[in-house]
Amino acid sequence: METLSLNICPCGSDKDYKDCCQPIIAGLIIAETAEKLMRSRYSAYVKFEIDYILKSTHISQKHLYSIEDIREWAKSSQWKKLEIISTKNGSSKEIIGEVEFKAYYIENNQDKIHHELSLFKKEDGVWYFVSGQNPKSILIQSAAKKIGRNDPCSCGSGKKYKKCCG
Repeated sequence: METLSLNICPCGSDKDYKDCCQPIIAGLIIAETAEKLMRSRYSAYVKFEIDYILKSTHISQKHLYSIEDIREWAKSSQWKKLEIISTKNGSSKEIIGEVEFKAYYIENNQDKIHHELSLFKKEDGVWYFVSGQNPKSILIQSAAKKIGRNDPCSCGSGKKYKKCCG
């Protein structure tokens, strides 16, 4: 795999960084879709924009993340490429979206792949990262337990599933 160009956006769009993820990360524009937020978060890891990663995390989930841990992972990894596998919902007109992706990187001189299915939620017109899981573990969990309409929403909002992500 090739090292990323400094001018091309790391998210894989083939656009210049200044015309793609940089304005989102800088807070000049908002990500219009869940996928664009996912791409900007990947670019933030590559560009070492740690504050943005935490800022774009849903408030109900921020306590689960340490800025030091995020910084260490971003710093210790050589990010190679982002591959979007699939998206479900998450358009500019929706409030919930899922993005399955693979992030390729090198850590401790070993090629690695971070495969995740991420949940995103839009509040007041702004998309936020809510949670991410390995897609294989989701299949195991869904076979074991199905969320009922009146159960608490798995996104951590505190609302019932039917009033939130359902």
